[in-house]
Amino acid sequence: MEYNTTRNHLTMREYGRHVQKMVEHILTIEEPERRQRNAHAVIELMGFLNPHLKNVEDFRHKLWDHLFLIADFNLDVKSPYPIPTGETLKAKPKPLPYPKRCPKYSHLGKNLEVIIEKALKEDNPDKRLGFANAIAYYMKLAYNNWHKEIVHDDAIQSELTGITDGQLTFTNTPFVKAYRPQQEGWDNRGYGKQRGKFQQRGGGRRDNRNGGGFKKKRY
Repeated sequence: MEYNTTRNHLTMREYGRHVQKMVEHILTIEEPERRQRNAHAVIELMGFLNPHLKNVEDFRHKLWDHLFLIADFNLDVKSPYPIPTGETLKAKPKPLPYPKRCPKYSHLGKNLEVIIEKALKEDNPDKRLGFANAIAYYMKLAYNNWHKEIVHDDAIQSELTGITDGQLTFTNTPFVKAYRPQQEGWDNRGYGKQRGKFQQRGGGRRDNRNGGGFKKKRY
């Protein structure tokens, strides 16, 4: 009986010990054609063991890279893709710089400022008006999310005029559904307890002995 402590290191656990043994056997094959056929057979088995990789872009390319990784990049076979090396496959990506953006109007965000700048550079009056209407709708929606109430269109136009120095004017009336946390039929405490036929406004408990009526509490 073999124990894992006496076995060699398992390179990729998602393929299991048997696939690694197959790859180790391919490394011992001296005939190039036979070695190539066995490599293709192992690729098919790897794809069968990991069907979730079929949704990944370049599925077969990834399987061939895993095959060379299990073989420690010592496998001499022909690959339909560029053969990777240990340096390229294990190299860490360069860190992405964090975007340092300071929006002038923090409640609207930086993306809206970018759209406003693009709208001001637009020469077509129809597209410029479409930009203004879309910007006004987003501003009204953002105000509703922050303040939980509907703002008048004049206030939106006044703020848009201040941001763009009067260069953008919207013509439509942006419709945003009002935010109403206390809906009809729910209690004011927010517990989600609905008043219905099983609860009486005056309080009390249900007494099944008297025909299912309510019995007043005694204090």
